[in-house]
Amino acid sequence: MRNFTIYIALAACLFASKLSAQETFEAKAKTIAEKIERITKEEKKALKVELEEVNKELEAGTISKTQADEKKLQIAEIRSKNIETRVAVEQDKLKDLVQQKVDGKIAENNDKNKFIITIDFKGDNDKDSIYFDGKNHKITYETSDSIYIDLSGMKKSILKKRSKGEKRTTSQFVFAAGVNNLVTDGAVANSDFKYWGSHFYEWGVTGNTRIFKNDNLLHLKYGVSLMYNNLRPTDNRVFVANGNQTSLESFQYNLKDSRFRNVFMTFPLHLEFDFTKTKDKDGVKIFKTHKSVRFGIGGYGGFRIKSKQKLCFDVNGNDTSTKEKGNFNVNDFIYGVSTYIGYKETSLYLKYDLNPLFKNNAIDQNNISLGVRFDFN
Repeated sequence: MRNFTIYIALAACLFASKLSAQETFEAKAKTIAEKIERITKEEKKALKVELEEVNKELEAGTISKTQADEKKLQIAEIRSKNIETRVAVEQDKLKDLVQQKVDGKIAENNDKNKFIITIDFKGDNDKDSIYFDGKNHKITYETSDSIYIDLSGMKKSILKKRSKGEKRTTSQFVFAAGVNNLVTDGAVANSDFKYWGSHFYEWGVTGNTRIFKNDNLLHLKYGVSLMYNNLRPTDNRVFVANGNQTSLESFQYNLKDSRFRNVFMTFPLHLEFDFTKTKDKDGVKIFKTHKSVRFGIGGYGGFRIKSKQKLCFDVNGNDTSTKEKGNFNVNDFIYGVSTYIGYKETSLYLKYDLNPLFKNNAIDQNNISLGVRFDFN
C-alpha cells in the first residue's frame, strides 16, 4: 500500500472576512478530494491487477502480443469509465462548492475563475490533479497514468499511451557478407585465392543488454551465428589432403569453378558502444538502440560443422561437377577477434581467426573476413 499525502492548493490573493467560512470550504473540499482519491486508487489498483493477468496470458502463450495490447486498451477504457461514473456524485458536490467560491459566498479570490486540488502519492512520483475552471464551468481530472477525464461531461474519457523506451535487453537478427581470404606469413598480399571470388556470409541472432540502468552507452552483445567461409584458389588448383597435410595442387581438367567451404557454429561476444541519445519525456528517460553510431569490439568461439569442396570443370566438352566432403585437416574448433563500426543497423565488419585453418600444415594460414553487417533490431 503506497503512502500518500493529500494537499489542497487554492489560488487565492484575498482571504474571506470570516475564518469559519474559509475553514468550512477547506473541510468540504478536502472531504471531496479524499473521496475522489479513494475511488481512483481503487480503480487504478484493479487496473494493475487486470493488466498483470493479461501479461500472464501473454507469457503463457495463450494470446498474441497484438491481442494483449488490445485487451489492455479495453481494460483501461473500462476503468477510465468507472472513474467517471463513480465520481459523478462527488462532481456535483464539487461544482456547487466551487460555484460558491466563485460567487464569493465562501471567500474572495483575485482569480475567482481557477482553483486546483492536487493529490500527491508520495514514494512513487504519482501526482493526480483536479482543475477547476469557474469561468467556463469546467472541471478536469488528470492522473499520472495519463488517464484524462472531464468530470463535467463535456468530453469523453480517453487513454493516452505512455511513451516507452526499449527494454534493457533486446534481440536482433544479424546478417553479414563480404570478402574472405587467408593470411599467410602475416600478409594477405599475393594470395593463392581470389580476392573477390572468395567470400563469407554469416547469419544468427543476438541479445543486446544495456550494462548500466541509467546510461545508454555500453551494451553487452552476445548470441549464436553460422559462419560460411569460402575460398576460391587461383591457377586451376584444388585442395588435396595428403596425410595430415593439406595443400593446393593443379587439377588435371580445366576448372570453371573451384570452391572450398567451411561452416562453423560460433558464439560471438562483443562490448558495444551505442551513441544513440537518451530522450527525456515528462521526467522519464527513454532508451533506444541502433538509432545512431555504434561501435563493437570482441570475439567469437565455436566449432566446425562441415567442410566441402565443390569443383566444376569440362571433360571432353561435357560440363561436370563434383562435391567432396571431409575434414581436409581443418581445425575442428575456431576462435578469433572481431569488430564493427557503423550507423543504425548497418556496419563495416571485420573478423580474424586466431587459430590456423589447417591443423598441422607447415605454414599457418588464418582466415580473415571483411564485409558489411546488418543488425535488425
